[in-house]
Amino acid sequence: MIEVTILFFEGCPNHQPAVQLAHDVLGDLGLFAVVSEVEVTDETEIADLRFLGSPSVRVNGHDIEPGADDRSDFAFGCRVYGSAGVPPREWMIAALESV
Repeated sequence: MIEVTILFFEGCPNHQPAVQLAHDVLGDLGLFAVVSEVEVTDETEIADLRFLGSPSVRVNGHDIEPGADDRSDFAFGCRVYGSAGVPPREWMIAALESV
């Protein structure tokens, strides 16, 4: 089973667009997955969750950004992907196709 997890903090303007991206790509690929949303509520959780900022998207526990699983710059803040607030569609496709 495929699990997609969106980690976010309340008020993140890119939370829902990231959820929508996950659903759109899953639909386009004809895949079924459990999509979970995990709210990070305070700074004490960031290291335990390996939270790189909001939104963070994971497939089967692995961040979809190439190389992100090796990062340790955890932050209770907004996450930026280049100049966008959501990860590139191609990363989501690659992560789902590698499962």
